[in-house]
Amino acid sequence: MKDTTDPAVPIIRVRNLRRDFKVGARGRGRGVLRAVNDASFDVMPGETLGVVGESGSGKSTIGRMLVGLLPASGGEIELFGETITGPLGKRALARVRHRLQFVFQDPHAAMNPRMRISDIIAEPIDIQGGWSRKARADRVSELLDLVGLSAQFADRFPHEFSGGQRQRIVIARALALDPDFIVCDEAVAALDVSMQAQVINLLMDLQDRLGLSYLFIAHDLAVVRAVSTRIAVLYAGEIVELSGKSALYEDPRHPYTQALLAAIPRPEVGVRKPPIRGEVPSMLNRPAGCALCPRCPSAFDRCKTEAPALREVAPGHSVACHLYDGA
Repeated sequence: MKDTTDPAVPIIRVRNLRRDFKVGARGRGRGVLRAVNDASFDVMPGETLGVVGESGSGKSTIGRMLVGLLPASGGEIELFGETITGPLGKRALARVRHRLQFVFQDPHAAMNPRMRISDIIAEPIDIQGGWSRKARADRVSELLDLVGLSAQFADRFPHEFSGGQRQRIVIARALALDPDFIVCDEAVAALDVSMQAQVINLLMDLQDRLGLSYLFIAHDLAVVRAVSTRIAVLYAGEIVELSGKSALYEDPRHPYTQALLAAIPRPEVGVRKPPIRGEVPSMLNRPAGCALCPRCPSAFDRCKTEAPALREVAPGHSVACHLYDGA
């Protein structure tokens, strides 16, 4: 376990995070698409916060804001005690950036096909500077071994590897500067089931050995269950449920979470259709109240006009739904 963090203090602290995108041509009534709306959560040292939701729910946008790939439109992100939003955010991010890394969904697209594996893995080292040639080579060999690959692979090119091996290489690069926190954005979605299991086991082993914290973004609830300590469920850019893993799967409170769990394929019944019909609303034309209201079988009048706040309904279990706020 790393000794650079206090286990009682969040590595990541996010409050009321927003991200807007301007869409449409200039002069033709450009609109604003709110991809993330009022998201708040913490990530503690050594834990994995799973983030799950349908495509377009804002999962990847949150991950990219945490590591500085996208600026926030509002709210606050605090990393290792440094606030990285607002006027001084860039300076603060520069001080902690080496402690953050990002693992993308497509390992092939994340690597330059003309670069050797040794140079791909050593990119963060080269950017940081100050490493001797021998120290650089030793670190690359160490990282390859850490992710279960032979040091003899260092001089090969990306096309010579399978999808699972490429993802291991991308993970090795993410570990180059000994980070504390890694965002895994659909990190196993492009792999077949057997390779998914191997990479998940690798990530969990690395977490135990290195004291890593993860934000694990996925749409597959079975995968999220395997790796997460706690889980945040997103719908239309908003966190609708946030809970420990066991509580979420054994006692889901939000109608959307219940629908997602009901849709998980089961060997005895096959694929189930979710009990919520319809589609996610347009982010350009959000419902006035709860975003799920037009699809929710439990909606009532208040849901049409008032957006529910995320509030704790049991210890460590928060839900954004009027069914649980005394209405």
